[in-house]
Amino acid sequence: RLTMKFTALALLSAIGLTDAFVPQSVRPRALVPLHVSTSTDGKATKKSDRLKFMKNEQFHRRGFKEVREGVEQAMDEEYKSELVDEMRISNYVVERDGVKVHLAKDFGFCWGVERSIALAYEAVEHFPEKKVHITNELIHNPEVNDKLQSMEVEFVEKKGDGKDFSKIGDGDVVILPAFGASYEEMKLFDEKNVEVVDTTCPWVSKVWNTVDTHQKKGLTSIIHGKYAHEETVATTSFCEDYICVKNMKEAEMVADYILNGGDKEAFMEYFGKATSEGFDPDTMLDKIGLANQTTMYKAETRAIGQLFQKTMIKKFGPVDVKSHYMEFDTICDATQERQDAVIELTENSEKLGLDFILVIGGW
Repeated sequence: RLTMKFTALALLSAIGLTDAFVPQSVRPRALVPLHVSTSTDGKATKKSDRLKFMKNEQFHRRGFKEVREGVEQAMDEEYKSELVDEMRISNYVVERDGVKVHLAKDFGFCWGVERSIALAYEAVEHFPEKKVHITNELIHNPEVNDKLQSMEVEFVEKKGDGKDFSKIGDGDVVILPAFGASYEEMKLFDEKNVEVVDTTCPWVSKVWNTVDTHQKKGLTSIIHGKYAHEETVATTSFCEDYICVKNMKEAEMVADYILNGGDKEAFMEYFGKATSEGFDPDTMLDKIGLANQTTMYKAETRAIGQLFQKTMIKKFGPVDVKSHYMEFDTICDATQERQDAVIELTENSEKLGLDFILVIGGW
């Protein structure tokens, strides 16, 4: 766990986020200054609004130190496993009653998830007299979300036309989950008299900074992700022009349209829910930037990136490709490490004599 905290520190220092939950001895002396972002036409981007929201004295993202020790103890009692610790020091394997269990080399909560849970717990302890709401599941783990409900955290109700924020009253507390919150939600809470506790994973914020760069350079963001996933909903809300592709098949459809054009009506009928309002594939795919949902498969994201780079080279030539295509690696390292650990198990399944793999978490 400590190793992951040190790895995350480099990211936090780079993007100027909180020093909460980083060991005191390795905290940076000063945060990176925040700058207002502007697009190519000189207009302020949504990132500048987001930074303004975060400067509100009722916006909290560093946690609450006076309750931290108790929260850390509670998390150890609830989520730390002696059995898992035993497996880790026993070459990741244990045998009980004739059943042999192999543990994936990377297992358990990542640093970003630990941080989100701790911030949510601290919010409840810090505001004991206030009603606490959360805009979505904190993470995709039923046990964690059930625990929050037992702590009387109210989950915002989802309806057919969106979320119902009507129950959030004056002076209440609103927790933003690890996936983040949309621009519209953040703006709404900034205008209300509520305490906002932001548990957004720093890796998600890194993606938002990436799409902001796209916007400043006049690029359309292509998001490798699921358009209805909470994280991608938040990310696309910080874009101007975007299209989401969930896999290589959809990326190939977009690449083919870039090179050859096609039936615009059919294209938009397929991608209608995965594009920005007023999206026009005939005019908005000449300059593109790639970003992704942090939990997508890294190998597929890389392959999609190579596809779009080759597509733009073919259309505009190698000399001008840099002005038509931009790519950043925004896959979360913890996600990739866990995926690699599962692959290692499957590739060695016969050697290890595995009958099946048990995945613990929200389906």
